[in-house]
Order: sequence, then C-alpha cells, then structure tokens
Amino acid sequence: MKYLVRDKIFAVGDDYWIEDEHGGHAFLVDGKALRLRDTLELKDPHGQVLVTLRQKMFSLRDSMTIERDDRPLATIRRKRLSLLRNHYRVTLVEGTELDVSGRILDREFTIEYDGELLAHISRQWFRVRDTYAVNVVRDDTDTALLIAVAVCVIRMAERGD
Repeated sequence: MKYLVRDKIFAVGDDYWIEDEHGGHAFLVDGKALRLRDTLELKDPHGQVLVTLRQKMFSLRDSMTIERDDRPLATIRRKRLSLLRNHYRVTLVEGTELDVSGRILDREFTIEYDGELLAHISRQWFRVRDTYAVNVVRDDTDTALLIAVAVCVIRMAERGD
C-alpha cells in the first residue's frame, strides 16, 4: 500500500493529511508548535493518536523517539560509521532493530528488518517535486510505525543529526 506524503508536513505547528493510494485520508500529522521540543502526533482519520514523535532532549547522540500510549516504542539514531549513504538505526523497545538507508534528503530510501524490505520511500512515483510515497511492502507490518520512522529520519537528516 502506498501513502502520499507532501514535504510541507514537516513544518512544526502545521497539520497535514497523509493520503492512501486511492486518495482517502489515512493519517493526520499534527504538529505541536508550542512544545519545548520537536513533537508530532500521527493520528488516524477519527483523530485518535496512533504514535507520537519527539526529539530526544539532552542525549549524547541526536535521536528521536516514537511513543505509543505515552510509552516508548522506538528510538531512532544516525549510524555514525556509515560513510557512503545516510544510514539510521531504529531500535524498538523489545530489542528488534530496523535499518534505514539510502538518500534521505532525496526521499529515496528503504526501511528493512534483517535484510527484508518493509517499506520503500520514493519520489519516483510522483511528478510533483515536494511529494513522495511511503510504499509499505508487507501487509503484516505496523504502517503507522513505518510512516513515523520515515518522518523522523527525514527531520533528522534535514537538521543534520
């Protein structure tokens, strides 16, 4: 399933709908402007918060956290020893790790688990410059988590984290 995302969602304080491949509202990104740290909520079409994305404060290495029901779900950090491509590691609370690699700022990257593709993020499917797709490859994955990971790594890459 492909989800359509426009880059303007990354302005904190702005709200924006992520659409499914049929043009329906799939997720609402709710930017929280009056917070001490960078915070976004990913909501379902009925307004229920699915995950919260937060910039981690006072961390040795810059990172972002993804929370569900006010409990940590995952932490995202840039891999420091990756020379050729942007590379991020997503550590879920139970210890599972996802790898994110590719050209993040070009919106051409993948999210993998143990070498298996979970999602492909790309602009190639769209002619509009500020639009890209998150193509969730497996049906049994947490779509909200994968979209949250894509949003986080793009924010981190844009800030130079």
